[in-house]
Amino acid sequence: MHNHRQCTGWQAAKLIISVAGSLQPWQLRASHVYEIDAYITGQGFTHSTRANKAIDAAFLLRWLWMYHGAPKLDELITKHPGRRPRNVTASDEEKMRVLNAAQPHMKLYILLCSDLAIRSGTTARLGPEHYNSAQQKLSFTTKMGERLTLPVTEEIAGLIGLCNMDDRTPFVKQLWALGAECRSGPNPKPDAKTNPFNNQFAALRRSVGITRRLTPHDFRRTTAVRMLEATGDVRDVQALLGHRSLQSTVWYLDHDLRPVSRDTLEALKRPHNFERKIA
Repeated sequence: MHNHRQCTGWQAAKLIISVAGSLQPWQLRASHVYEIDAYITGQGFTHSTRANKAIDAAFLLRWLWMYHGAPKLDELITKHPGRRPRNVTASDEEKMRVLNAAQPHMKLYILLCSDLAIRSGTTARLGPEHYNSAQQKLSFTTKMGERLTLPVTEEIAGLIGLCNMDDRTPFVKQLWALGAECRSGPNPKPDAKTNPFNNQFAALRRSVGITRRLTPHDFRRTTAVRMLEATGDVRDVQALLGHRSLQSTVWYLDHDLRPVSRDTLEALKRPHNFERKIA
């Protein structure tokens, strides 16, 4: 997380320099900041990227004001409040429809997103170097830099068993290439740097009659919600998702956290009654 913030901070510094050039901090004007803000809001960035760039630019402008004599201009940067997280979950019927129609590479892709709640981008990169075949466990680094080890289901182990463990190509892409060879002769291996599988999934779910927008990432969230329902412990969900912060897990679950009981709130006001209640 620190490295990510450091990287985006440098990007914000480069943006300010590209607009201000060789000007001294005290020479900065509102017109410079409006130009910076227009770039952030007008480049077609995703909401989260736009919000992070705005935060970093405002932070540097505030730092220049506090320590280097610049006028106070950070408040001219547009704020981009966080949006509510997508809270779509998949039904068992929807999952079975896409799995029954999926080719082996897409089936593995869906199962890794659903059974193990792995991000789709990570799923497309998992290969032999991440898999312990003796223990049937996957070990990898999450988006936020956490090291995560998960046991695979028998169905996932069977699909991985079709892959060549001496080939560094990710499992899903190995199965994709293998399927292409079986259908139409030798084909070049898919580019290891791209992830075409989300588009393939969209075509698959349309082909089985699922018209609502459903993504592989929605299967990850579905599994997280099921874990919460099964254990009642948000820490278990945090461990499954590989979140460094519990706050991220709570935000991710959104509306699926259990409502607070009025009886429990009343009991908390009377500790002796509460102790008898839970005894």
